[in-house]
Amino acid sequence: MIVDIENTTTSKVSKKLRELREAGGVVALSRVLTLVILTSKDNAEPAIAAANLASREHPCRIIVLASGNASDETRLDAQIRVGGDAGASEVIILEASGELAEQNEAMVSALLLPDAPIVAWWADELPDGVSDTPIGRIAHRRITDTAMDPRPLEALQRLSAHYAEGDTDLAWTRLTGWRIQLASLLDTLNPAGVSSVTVEAAADLPSAALLSAWLQMAMDVPVKLVSAAVDEDSELPLTLTAVTFHRAEGDVSLSRPRGEEIAELHAADGLVQGVPLPVRTLQDCLAEELRRLDSDEVFGEVLTRGLPHTDLSGCSTEPPRKDPAR
Repeated sequence: MIVDIENTTTSKVSKKLRELREAGGVVALSRVLTLVILTSKDNAEPAIAAANLASREHPCRIIVLASGNASDETRLDAQIRVGGDAGASEVIILEASGELAEQNEAMVSALLLPDAPIVAWWADELPDGVSDTPIGRIAHRRITDTAMDPRPLEALQRLSAHYAEGDTDLAWTRLTGWRIQLASLLDTLNPAGVSSVTVEAAADLPSAALLSAWLQMAMDVPVKLVSAAVDEDSELPLTLTAVTFHRAEGDVSLSRPRGEEIAELHAADGLVQGVPLPVRTLQDCLAEELRRLDSDEVFGEVLTRGLPHTDLSGCSTEPPRKDPAR
């Protein structure tokens, strides 16, 4: 069910939500958290679709703050989605313009679930110091996505400079599969025999920067980040392409052509082995982040200690970008 409410207030939206719950039997007690999505109107629907799918694993109330133009007429339009139109959640979309366009705590306070954790997700551009924003101050976890920012690497460096416990970024979550496979690979090698590492990825990719920082911290060897050739006419997502461990006995690399589900492990003796490494969807990454409400200490160390000492000069920052890489 979808209910549109034009030129309204958050208190009226809250009242209407209670009426729908009483009439339709929607039970709010089963919701485990409140997910606040901060986004532009243009990016609202993709973010809602991902949150709806993630909510099947984490039933929640989803509040979407879709900011409009501050120069337009001051008004608040709302939409409530429940039942089959909202996955395993309740979706409240607030489209604010004019003086209400600024995203603040007052916009959501009347709609938060009582005594439930709050997770905030900046689905496109991120502000400086997300933990110091009005929504960031009330959130237990703060999820950003630097890959959606117009200047992803600069956004990642801003996130590093203003990091606070509870911050995380989907560029890091997209690396889970790579980190698992690379850690398993290193268990079979002698890490002391690795002289350097090369990370090859699409240009301007925050996931590649974080992976390089993680490897450099974990192995204490030089890590070089290089840009892979990209077909600008391709509709495939921009991704990590390969990680190569350079050794005197011969190089060992894990490579995955863009869009492929199976990566190739190239051993020093020339043997090639298939390794499952599917491209992660947005809902997969969001669902993973909603599984934990404590701080990701490894991410914090990589972002604040590893990234400032990582050479990003081999990664261009020029657009265009089609889709966040995994």
